[in-house]
Amino acid sequence: TPQGRRDAVIMALLLDHGLRVGELALLEVTNFDLAAGEFRFYRPKVKKEQIHKLETDAKRAIDRWFDTDAPAMGPLLRGSQKGGKLTGAGMSERAITERVRDLGASIGVHGLSAHDCRHSWATQAAKKMRDPIALKEAGGWNSLAMPAHYVDAAAIANDGITIDDSGD
Repeated sequence: TPQGRRDAVIMALLLDHGLRVGELALLEVTNFDLAAGEFRFYRPKVKKEQIHKLETDAKRAIDRWFDTDAPAMGPLLRGSQKGGKLTGAGMSERAITERVRDLGASIGVHGLSAHDCRHSWATQAAKKMRDPIALKEAGGWNSLAMPAHYVDAAAIANDGITIDDSGD
């Protein structure tokens, strides 16, 4: 459904890119370069603009949204009425937050928040990259304190660190 396609965009951008709800609410159609598979967005909390390459699920959701229901210009997201019909207006942070909570409840995850999705993204990203500096940049944090929180201690403390590259 149109609402389902919109919801897929919301969840994919939260879970696959770790966006803050305010960052998601600010997205415009023109932030997306579908040919390059990228999107540009502003992070008000840290006052910086970033470009992310769309992850596979997010790219699929965005492509479907643009092919069917995305507005021609203006805010990326469209609100919905009680029956699920989409409106022409964008979505506020509050509306996104309520929608994420409702989607979570529909699958038995009560109290789900957009910020929970950001924590999930950060946890998964930290497991894959184990580089707190790269995680800091990707997540839009100003310091290493938050990304370091997500990087688990390695089973072998110096795994991935090589000083001697002589091959001896």
